[in-house]
Amino acid sequence: MVKPLRKSSNKNPPILSHEFVIQNHADIVSCVAMVFVIGLMVQATSPLASVFITLHHNVTGDHGDLPLYLPGFRDMAAVFFYSLICVIVHAIIQEYVLDKISKKLHLSKSKLAIFSTSGQLLAFYLTSVGWGLDIVLREHFIPNFSRIWSEYPAPMFFMFKMYLIFQLAYSLHEIPELYFQKVKKEEWTSKASMSLVGLALVLIPYVLNFNRLLVVLLVLHHTARLIYHGAQLVQTVDKEEKFSRVTRLTSTISQVGACLGSIIVAVLTLWYGLALRENQTLDVRAGYFNTPTVRFSVLVGVIVLQTYLIFKVFSQEIGRSKENVGTTTLPKPKAPKKDKSKKTAKKSEYSDLPEVDQNTNKALRKQKVK
Repeated sequence: MVKPLRKSSNKNPPILSHEFVIQNHADIVSCVAMVFVIGLMVQATSPLASVFITLHHNVTGDHGDLPLYLPGFRDMAAVFFYSLICVIVHAIIQEYVLDKISKKLHLSKSKLAIFSTSGQLLAFYLTSVGWGLDIVLREHFIPNFSRIWSEYPAPMFFMFKMYLIFQLAYSLHEIPELYFQKVKKEEWTSKASMSLVGLALVLIPYVLNFNRLLVVLLVLHHTARLIYHGAQLVQTVDKEEKFSRVTRLTSTISQVGACLGSIIVAVLTLWYGLALRENQTLDVRAGYFNTPTVRFSVLVGVIVLQTYLIFKVFSQEIGRSKENVGTTTLPKPKAPKKDKSKKTAKKSEYSDLPEVDQNTNKALRKQKVK
């Protein structure tokens, strides 16, 4: 789990030490980003700085006044610059939103780590889903589903391409965040590999110009992840567990539904829609990758990924149900036997004596009463 950033000591650490960099990484990265912005304002360095800040590979031509773009090699510079912006925004959300809320909730260390991680991802997925839905509505994918595979390779308007650059930049920024958030060394390999896999899963369709399909798949997947991390926050805050079951069930249904929906959209686009086009030859320079081999490889990758996600969801639910059964079937401690009443104790004392002694004891008691 990612540890939340908190300045625990009042002493200033040595300059350029690990603790100094971790505490002030947002200021350091913002200074690096400002170098590119200032370089854009200076005439001598403006061409170099514009490679990192502005979008390239403009193919507007006769399409109209709206600038249109295609993927290209220079986009990697823009991904690097906007990953710096993601680091800065990550630190701002952590320090000014999540840390202030978590202090009021008084959470344990484990719940605090879950709250911090899910809070960051909730902000990302909320932005991604809203931005992606805006692109889907602008491109009219919902009323006209065939537009997902028509006009291949379809150029992208500015906010469309910026959305995909943002996706790549966020996946890239997660790697230095492992150091800034003091993630344990044992978790470095798994978390870094997950970030690289996420980067590759967006980069491959982006390079192959399956961008319209990519946006639809991202909206479906990120909607399910948005509900999942919202449920995680509710379960962390809900101490009495009033809403935990409902949110967990909603999260499970949304994740399975998103996976099945992604498989259906991928099959319709790659197996049916793009196969109807007459040109099926490979042309790397023109960005044309609509060949049976490429389509089949991408389709198999989508199906394998979504099947793995469904299996992961069900395995988590089975493990959680086993834990719940284990907690409910624990043997109850035996109730301690109640002490005998005084009357029964006295009767037992007299019954143990012989009959002559019992009569004498009764006579003595009557004399005391008189």
